[in-house]
Amino acid sequence: MLHCCVIIPTYNNAKTLDRVLRGVLSYTNQLIIVNDGATDATPLILEDYKDRCTIITFEQNRGKGVALREGFKKASEMGFDYAITIDSDGQHYPSDLPLFIEALENHTTEEPLLLIGSRKMDDPSVPGKSSFGNKFSNFWFYVETGIQLTDTQSGFRLYPLKAIDTLRLYTTKFELEIEVIVKLAWRGAVVRNLPIRVLYDEKERVSHFRPFQDFSRISVLNTWLFTLTLLWYGPKRIVQRFQKKGFRRFIKEDILRSTDSPLKKSAAIALGIFIGIAPFWGLQTLLALTLATALKLNRTIAFICSNISIPPMIPFIIYGSAQLGRFATGQSMDLTLDIETITTGADILQGLTYYIIGSFILATVSALLFGSISYLYLNKTKSKHESRDA
Repeated sequence: MLHCCVIIPTYNNAKTLDRVLRGVLSYTNQLIIVNDGATDATPLILEDYKDRCTIITFEQNRGKGVALREGFKKASEMGFDYAITIDSDGQHYPSDLPLFIEALENHTTEEPLLLIGSRKMDDPSVPGKSSFGNKFSNFWFYVETGIQLTDTQSGFRLYPLKAIDTLRLYTTKFELEIEVIVKLAWRGAVVRNLPIRVLYDEKERVSHFRPFQDFSRISVLNTWLFTLTLLWYGPKRIVQRFQKKGFRRFIKEDILRSTDSPLKKSAAIALGIFIGIAPFWGLQTLLALTLATALKLNRTIAFICSNISIPPMIPFIIYGSAQLGRFATGQSMDLTLDIETITTGADILQGLTYYIIGSFILATVSALLFGSISYLYLNKTKSKHESRDA
């Protein structure tokens, strides 16, 4: 009824493969196995399953990303809507499959569902490098999507195939699992963690993750995704949320009622105002989202306030900055905007100097003023709500 299958990509995991396959087949025979060019006993093991499963075989190893993409493609061709992926190295328990099915059955919204198994990463059996890599991946996923997860690297997942069919995927190795979840989140998929068990048996488990090469590839991917987030998807998400909720509801839910304290909200306002007025033309969005993320401030508030330099405001900001700059440098406040008075390059440079100095002064004063006023207002509003709730 759910049109869900299981996909197992495998490469040189002969020690654990048979156990994993038997475990999955005890729950479903809707199983696609992708042999990613294995050179061990994997082909012999798969001979026993060729009549019960769909098997795809690569002549040479092409990478987990390619194996997953081929598995997704085959599953879609077979008419499945969802696919659960499970690694063949024995770390996952096939007995956790019903957890994914139950979560899928309980999913009621129209948005596609993406579930990622959440391992208990503080377990003593979990290798230190795996725990660090997971925290690193979780951080960048949050920066790129605004969604907080406890595990973004687990290979035990439920994927929405129709949504994946609409994506342009470029990566071929382990980093594909990051590319997919980020791009699905950008498309509005519901992305959640699902607690699962994990087994790290160093006597049986074979990991093909290459620390330097694969970490470098993942870092390059995150750099690209982060750039896209700053330039397009971050602002787009904020605008879409604003359009969907309307002005009053957006202000009420995303700003006034967010879980941040009044101090953090007002700090985000001050940051946005400062960046919007300071002479960072063309970089306001980049700086607002980057600094808000680094300082753990509300990115939505910082982004909105950084747009204070909208076209109608630009002449006033430039004129006010130039006047303040002249005043700060001891010059006369009698500023003329007659272009005929500009006769040399020195005049242009001097005027630019006045503007830059004044804009930083105006940005600082405005940030402090709006930040202080907003803090007093938000703190008063919070006190009213607390009194009402009491």
